Amino acid sequence: MVRSTIIVRASDALPLAASVDDEQTEQTLQEHKQQAKVLFRRLTSNSEPRLSVESGPYTHHYLIADNVVYLTIAEKSYPRKLAFSYLDELSKEFSTSYGPKVETVRKPYAFVGFDTFMSKTARLYQDTRAATAGSSLDRLNDDLQDVTRIMTKNMEELLWRGDSLDRMSHLSSSLRTESEKFRNATRNLNFSAMLRQYAPLGAILFIIIILIWWRFT
Repeated sequence: MVRSTIIVRASDALPLAASVDDEQTEQTLQEHKQQAKVLFRRLTSNSEPRLSVESGPYTHHYLIADNVVYLTIAEKSYPRKLAFSYLDELSKEFSTSYGPKVETVRKPYAFVGFDTFMSKTARLYQDTRAATAGSSLDRLNDDLQDVTRIMTKNMEELLWRGDSLDRMSHLSSSLRTESEKFRNATRNLNFSAMLRQYAPLGAILFIIIILIWWRFT
């Protein structure tokens, strides 16, 4: 279940909008909302654009798009596919409604009215079976469907060990670079192997052609 949502500006963590939570939810998630603030301060331009951070019985899922961070706190058992589908819907609507104004606002919660859309959308995602069967999931692109590619971190590692969110991006970039090097090396090895396999035949064929040409000239 989606329990709470907050939207901030990525460049300075200025709160732009948030769900209106009841008193019980506020008390239950007080510590987790403080952890969310830590995440916002750790984000940089090199941070992972989609990430899940586990913390006790809950998971923080966030999505970064156009200098805006969309974060929701959901129960750990809640499907990641639904969590990111929910965030994706919020990002599209928020960008359409307020996109050009994001860089100019100075006061916190300048777009508090967006709670109406958040509340309506969150209700659609409360029942996982209904949400899964909903047409919204049919519109997901391949990247969003493959949630296995979205990294997962543990909140304790971030808070106590001081792990950087950037490190994951650097690791991903390094892995992509090494993967490209491996593909290039494989192609070179395959070409070298082909040369070793067929070069003797080519040399013999060349000698035969020379002998035939010499014989008839």
